[in-house]
Amino acid sequence: MRPPRPVGPCRSTVSKEGMRVDAIGLTSEQRDFALAVREFCRKECGTREQRDALTNNGSEQHHQGLYQKLAGLGYLGVSIPEEYGGSGGGLTEQVLLFEELFRGLAPIHGAGSSHTVAGIYKRFGSEEQKKSALEAISSGEVRSISISEPGAGSDAAAISCRAEKVKGGWRLDGQKTWCSDAQFATGIVVVARTSRGGRPHDGLTMLEVPTDAEGLDIRPIPTLGGAEVNDLFFNSVFVPEDALIGVEGSAWKQVMAGLNGERLVCAAQGLGMAQRTFDDLLAYVRERQQFGVPIGTFQALRHRIADLAIDIESARTLTFATAHHIEQQSGTPEELIRATSMSKVKATETAKKVALEGVQMMGGYGYSTEFDMEHHLRISIAPTIYAGTNEIQRDIISGTYGLRPPR
Repeated sequence: MRPPRPVGPCRSTVSKEGMRVDAIGLTSEQRDFALAVREFCRKECGTREQRDALTNNGSEQHHQGLYQKLAGLGYLGVSIPEEYGGSGGGLTEQVLLFEELFRGLAPIHGAGSSHTVAGIYKRFGSEEQKKSALEAISSGEVRSISISEPGAGSDAAAISCRAEKVKGGWRLDGQKTWCSDAQFATGIVVVARTSRGGRPHDGLTMLEVPTDAEGLDIRPIPTLGGAEVNDLFFNSVFVPEDALIGVEGSAWKQVMAGLNGERLVCAAQGLGMAQRTFDDLLAYVRERQQFGVPIGTFQALRHRIADLAIDIESARTLTFATAHHIEQQSGTPEELIRATSMSKVKATETAKKVALEGVQMMGGYGYSTEFDMEHHLRISIAPTIYAGTNEIQRDIISGTYGLRPPR
């Protein structure tokens, strides 16, 4: 006989209860902003039924209509200067935005790559490029960035996708892979090889390529998390001279300049995932009864819940402290790099740990697609891989202590 189904909060329906903002050291404006994003998620995608309708029953991770609503409220431009359509906030506001969006399970996967691209334009774009790209991102267009190739993942020096100078611009040929969100983006920042010689990372250049460019073929890659990433095939794709972003041959330095922000956003995503998974798990163990009592009263589960709470609060403190230090530049470049890598590792691995524990504590219900816990587990895996794998982050962290492999 099939056991009775648990009811209530284990179906991941968000209530207005507990609408506190957890990070310490926030201004009242920052807390109000976080609560506003949380309330938006509660209203727009707070129930399983709403999310299924927005994501084709969970097979997609981005809904452009919802994304446009976020843009209309000014949330997507939170860290973009006011002169380019944003609200001029800083890294803390950006972290708050992503924590709350991922805590609220909002299907807006294009936000992460778009904010990474916005950072590139803010630092290296021409005035014309800034005005065009940043205003577009603020208004709800998705932009993507493509670095990885089949033979160049963590080893970006192995990039071989070629951009050759031709009359009036550049011609791109080759393949890129694992490009997030290209299938619904309007443009892609492509890191291509324009020359060889010198140091391994020299000769790489950033070019902006519209997704409707002739000769560009975008093919989705099926993944555990659904529609996320793509292969890109460039067959004599032409872009004009003004597609160059920054300085020719300097793409790797330009990529490295934005890694602190990108990794901290990734940490914020992991933090939001971890907190939402914990919230759902806590609701379940309080409600689910075995042997006449809630299973959350069993010591074996109580102590595991406590450990998860400790991990989440540790990740939150580290992430927001790092955002503050970067904004204030209160630390050496090496110390800030170390802190962002630590934040990324701690938050994303906490998200995966909480989801694995959640499946185990919920038993068959955690494994069932009828409930959200298995979804939490699937989407918690990718953040430990992208934006620099957590293995690479550990290499970076140890390197800041002078521990590097022999050459």
